[in-house]
This record gives sequence, structure tokens and C-alpha cells, in this order.
Amino acid sequence: MKKFNPNKNIIITLIIVIIIVTVLSITMARRAVAQKTSFAQVIVNDTVAVVDKTLYTPVRWFENGVASIQDLFVTYQENERLKGKIDNYDEVVQQNESQKREISNLKEELDLNETLTNYEKKPANVISRSPDSWQDMMIVDQGSEEGISDNMAVMAKNGLIGRVLEVNAHSSKVELLTSDNQTSNHFPVRITTEDGDAFGLLKGYDRRNQALVVEELTGESDIKEDDTVQTSGLGGNSPSDLNVGKVIEAEPDDFGLDRKVYVQPAADVNDVSVVTIIERTVGED
Repeated sequence: MKKFNPNKNIIITLIIVIIIVTVLSITMARRAVAQKTSFAQVIVNDTVAVVDKTLYTPVRWFENGVASIQDLFVTYQENERLKGKIDNYDEVVQQNESQKREISNLKEELDLNETLTNYEKKPANVISRSPDSWQDMMIVDQGSEEGISDNMAVMAKNGLIGRVLEVNAHSSKVELLTSDNQTSNHFPVRITTEDGDAFGLLKGYDRRNQALVVEELTGESDIKEDDTVQTSGLGGNSPSDLNVGKVIEAEPDDFGLDRKVYVQPAADVNDVSVVTIIERTVGED
């Protein structure tokens, strides 16, 4: 059996190390002189590059894919947040518009209350209005517990719009001047003309002309367009000097025995959210 010689292996290892060091030294020396990479180093570099590309390309693809998916999720979340902000923005805009409209209505009612210094005034909110009776009725949130009673005049936006028809404990039904009911809701009115005052009765609403109709006029005053129409207070239930509107036209009635006056209402009953209920004060003529 051949005996193992460790000294021989050590000598061989040293020779290999010397050869490698010599080759590297020569290579470095040549690069320092010629500034050019040796053929052996080129092969080694290319081999390392190919191996690196082969091994790390799938890893890079995977990393890029993960990054793209993360970006997609981030973009989705940002889009959801933006959509939420847009929805909130629209809601805020609508709330602002509603608040502006409410503030405008309240300002108009405040101006109205400042002018009605001789009357008891009770503000109320419109809480119900049926599309079927839009031109006839509305429900407000003040009733007998708040001092409301039948036949009180109701105003909105500086003009008369109707009277209280029915009273409950905490709500009331208001009959509008635009109602088709010909047997109620009649207000005695005064028309101020250049020739003096003419008195009549507010008896209905002409839908074709969108105007209130005054009949049973007294006197011979020449009634003209834009003459002022107010309540006269002669009926006993409503106070005087409440604004009704302006004259549009005056013409003979169907029988030619009386005059019929068409009045443009001072208040638009189609857009009413706040009203003022008027109570005639004690001792008023």
C-alpha cells in the first residue's frame, strides 16, 4: 500500500498559490502599463456577468412585480380616498346651498317682522306640503300650545300668503291664497290709487294669469297697474296694512256690473320654508 506523503501535498499547494499570485501580478502589471483588461480577466468578468444576469433577472422581475402590485394597491386606496373627498365635497356644497337659502329666508322674515311692529308675530317652519295640494295647503310647526288660533293671517317673504285654517296642539294647517276653495280664505283688501282708496274682497286665484283676484269693489277710483294692494282690516279677523301685492290689470267682471282686479302676489308660495303668523293686537281698529 502506497504511503500518504503530506509534505508532497503542501509543496503542490504552494506551487499552485505561487502560480496564481504570479498570474495576477503579471495581469495587474500589464493593466497598469497598457490600461487594457487581459483575455483571462475578460472571460472571468463575462462569466460572472452572465451568471449574475441569469440568477438575478427572475429575482428582479419578482421584485418589480411586487412593487407594481403595491403601487396598484396604493393607487386604489388613494382613489378611494379621493372619491370619498369628492362625495363629501358635493355634500358640503349642497349643505352650504341649503344653509344660504335658509339664511336668506330667515333674513326676509326678519325684515318682515321689523315692519310689522303693531302685530303679534309668531315665526313657524313649514314641515309638510303635499304635492297634491301644493297650491292649497301647508303644515307649519306651531299650534294652539304656542298661541295659534283659526283665521290668523300668514305671511312669508314680505307678502300675505294665506290664513290658518285648522289648529292642532303643536301644528297648524294653512290655507293659501292660491287655493281653489272659493268659499273661504277671503281677505278684505284696500287698493291705494291716485284718486284715493278702493276697498274690495280677495276672492280667488287665477291660475292662467297667476294672479290673485279682487272683486266687490267699492267707489269709483281709477285703479291702475302697480297700485298697491294691502289688507284693510275691516273683516275683523286679519289686521290692516299687510302687503298683498301689486295691481296687474283691472277689467269689468263677466256681467259688466262690477270690476275685477288682478293682483301680482308679493310672495311666491312655491318656495316657502319659513312663515310668520300674524295675530291682530287688542284695540286695533
